[in-house]
Amino acid sequence: MDTFQKITEGFASDVAPWEVDTTSHPMVKQPVKRVATQIFSRIISGEYPFGTRIPAERELAHMFAESRTTIRQALDFLETYGTVARRAGSGTFVAYHAGENLKQVSAAAPGYLNISAIAETVSPFEMNVAESILEPEIVRLATIYMSVRDLAALGEQLKQLESVVTDAADFAHLERQFMMTICEGTHNSLLVTMYRVLHEVRRQPQWCANKKRTLTPLRIREAQLALRSLFNALERRDVDTAVECIRLYISSTQADMIYASS
Repeated sequence: MDTFQKITEGFASDVAPWEVDTTSHPMVKQPVKRVATQIFSRIISGEYPFGTRIPAERELAHMFAESRTTIRQALDFLETYGTVARRAGSGTFVAYHAGENLKQVSAAAPGYLNISAIAETVSPFEMNVAESILEPEIVRLATIYMSVRDLAALGEQLKQLESVVTDAADFAHLERQFMMTICEGTHNSLLVTMYRVLHEVRRQPQWCANKKRTLTPLRIREAQLALRSLFNALERRDVDTAVECIRLYISSTQADMIYASS
């Protein structure tokens, strides 16, 4: 039985899909899976109905007696399986609907992507090429099309980013959210879908581990300054400066990732 069949059977029987798909997440820690399973149980029981916002990370951390890092990783894990959807500035919402998820996954079968396999084979150079193609164009369009509300949400995320001093995992998570919000600000659904694939590869354990190794306190501070410059250019609607900012940022992170993976 292939991975797709196992996942769809998990959805059909309201069994957590990762319980039957054991090959795609060998590096995910047990506390993360345990919290994800508990949240999933509350979803299928109706305690967290489809479309509703689940409690904030701080509340969940208190509820399950776990760190916010574990909670965040559990929510990322749930999002990977389409159980929840995380919306910048709004929170985390239930995306799982009994009976409907199977239809959605089945409809997606012809275009099903094995993100884990992609993450295992893609090189830092290939990742940089993809970033160099997508991100400058994303930033160019976002500078033109981001709404006032989009920019306000991005500004709040930047404040969170700038509050990080040494926590590499926290910074990496917030950086991904920041870039995804910029992409969503293009209001181009196809471009957002393409970028989500890149985003998902970055979230795989091997890529997260490399990213964390590069994020020393000094590099975090340098990245914060670079992202502040990018935000300021977006806010001024300065297309040329915004594109140059993201190109410099890609260039600076490229060398770090290649060094970390060597």
